[in-house]
Amino acid sequence: MYKAPVEEIAFTLKHVAGLAPALEGGHLGDLTDDLVDAILSEAGRFASEEVAPLGAIGDTQGARLVDGAVKMPDGWPTLYKAWAEGGWNSLTASPDFGGQGLPHMLHVAALEMWNSGSMAFAIGPTLTIGAIEALTAHGSDHLKSTYLPKMVSGEWMGSMNLTEPHAGSDLGVMKTRAERRGDGTYRLFGQKIFITYGEHDFTDNIVHLVLARLPDAPAGTRGISLFLVPKFLVNADGSLGPRNDAHCHSIEHKLGIHGSPTCTMIYGDGRFGDEPGAIGWLIGEENRGLACMFTMMNNARLAVGMQGVAIAEAATQKAVAYAKERTQGKAPGWQGSGMSPIIEHPDVARMLLTMKVLTQGARAITYACAHAVDLSHGEEARHWAERASLLTPVAKSFATDAGVDVSSLGVQVHGGMGFIEETGAARLYRDARIAPIYEGTNGIQAIDLVTRKLPLSDGNHIRGFIAELREIAAKAQAANAPALGETGDRLEASIADLETATEWLLATLAEGRQAEALAGATPYQRLFGLVLTGAYLAKGALADGGDGRNAERAALCRFAAENVIGETAALRERVIGGAASLEAARVVLG
Repeated sequence: MYKAPVEEIAFTLKHVAGLAPALEGGHLGDLTDDLVDAILSEAGRFASEEVAPLGAIGDTQGARLVDGAVKMPDGWPTLYKAWAEGGWNSLTASPDFGGQGLPHMLHVAALEMWNSGSMAFAIGPTLTIGAIEALTAHGSDHLKSTYLPKMVSGEWMGSMNLTEPHAGSDLGVMKTRAERRGDGTYRLFGQKIFITYGEHDFTDNIVHLVLARLPDAPAGTRGISLFLVPKFLVNADGSLGPRNDAHCHSIEHKLGIHGSPTCTMIYGDGRFGDEPGAIGWLIGEENRGLACMFTMMNNARLAVGMQGVAIAEAATQKAVAYAKERTQGKAPGWQGSGMSPIIEHPDVARMLLTMKVLTQGARAITYACAHAVDLSHGEEARHWAERASLLTPVAKSFATDAGVDVSSLGVQVHGGMGFIEETGAARLYRDARIAPIYEGTNGIQAIDLVTRKLPLSDGNHIRGFIAELREIAAKAQAANAPALGETGDRLEASIADLETATEWLLATLAEGRQAEALAGATPYQRLFGLVLTGAYLAKGALADGGDGRNAERAALCRFAAENVIGETAALRERVIGGAASLEAARVVLG
């Protein structure tokens, strides 16, 4: 059974991602170290004792569509009520609407633990929190006062309605339309697919954020507007009124996250109300919907990265526990009686350590991204906003790829039993697979990283960041600690690979050779993630967390440096030299 790694999460937040110096510098208001520990401890308890035990039930029962309504797995509505009453929905929300106004770093740390307990459960509240962010930033005073207090409290939930059957990630071709009414409202007509938690029985109202196009809107993404469309209209006194003309037509039967209802939503077919058309209110300005939605989507991408970290952690815990109990053969040097636990076999130990490296690397990257988000509202706003922008695609992609890779290794460690559902290893693998697709596929993240984020400040931000990473490598070299082995030299070599690939991409883009740059975008994204993994593990190994685990962290850091991050050399070559062969091989595709 999953147990939240609260101590390791706290260490990574404070000593790797930057929470401790931010607290000491007074950059996070009245937040104290003791309060951080208390929040993490309670989040860990809730995830371990209340969420995790219901994860398997959610997987086997799944969400069910009964007479046009979605029935959630047994025990889940009660679990959600306890989650909301615990105040978890309000962690980062504005105190103006009942929120606690806490840093994003604490939110993502808690989010990791809830997702480890059950990714299918945690994704619903995550979308509500994103909807709260978008409405807070762009909603009118009327919309905020009407909807935010109950969304922040968790009494109502939210959803995000973007794509359509023909559109995929290309929102510029969406067809859902909105018609103006004289009373300041709009009527929406259309179909949305893959709408997570578009319908459920957790709350008595659901606040949908829906992208739609006005009749006179410009073509493409410049002509998209964002609307708030509640499941039930809200009366002037805050009570629920009649049902809006929006409903769930069907739910998808998916590879994983079975407890999460993935809905096809229909707007404006006349099923409810006096006339066809779902009643909605504009959020932000007309034809500026994507700008409003990206307030939600940027943090949503980091939240999806946390799903990858969470699945990786749960899979690692399960695999290590199994490997300690399962006996088979005799490992080299085994002195015990009978067969040895498989954890004693070198190849199994290699897999488990690789799982730990990828998990801890992904955790550090995502937490560092959240740290940048928090500081982007402070004195050095531009610097930290650019750092958050740079790290977001890496955090989303590297962490979700790690979730798939680590859960796959977890199945391998279990052997044949990993392919059997009763062990739970297969569920984690199935659940993990959606995360590299969510919120812009990892290929789209790579395009964003290379074409938009590397050129920030004319490439000087990424250059400055590489210089910071070099300082970590230099400290590892200067430590001259036997426990770190060749960490300093190996890390410096990988950073050099990153620098070479970065400068090549910047020059290639400047020369207008975008296709060549994009051919190497995904390899570059992984190269970046591996370098950050090595650097952050080294930073942790060089820090003293006061928990007596320095030797463990040094050993894992060395394993990463000498067994994992050396892949960067091959990735550098793929970035720089892969375009020609890619173009030539297109003939194979017909």
